[in-house]
Amino acid sequence: MIKKLEGMPAGVIGFEASGKLSAEDYRDTVLPALVEAAGAGEVRFLIVVRDFDGMSGGALWQDLKVGVEHLRAWKRIALVTDIEWMTHVTSLFGWMTPGETKTFPLARRDEAVAWVAG
Repeated sequence: MIKKLEGMPAGVIGFEASGKLSAEDYRDTVLPALVEAAGAGEVRFLIVVRDFDGMSGGALWQDLKVGVEHLRAWKRIALVTDIEWMTHVTSLFGWMTPGETKTFPLARRDEAVAWVAG
């Protein structure tokens, strides 16, 4: 499940993901916010992941499409999680994503919000 976070600074879209992610999560929650942000000029994206039980094949496809369709609009992506393997994967492959990418532990969420907004 993915839910949109309220109270983000201007220009930042934020989400909290938990459990198993589905294609509907992307289509109904992430994509509308992303299209709006890209239309305004740039995407500053914050994702908080407390627990993760995988993603459906459709969700993986939506995830890939979301990144590619708005490639030039991505400015910063902040991943906030204590899930160690996600932090490592982001460190290894973050250079492949559009824009700047940085990870933060859950305890430093406010710092992540400030960084992604900067």
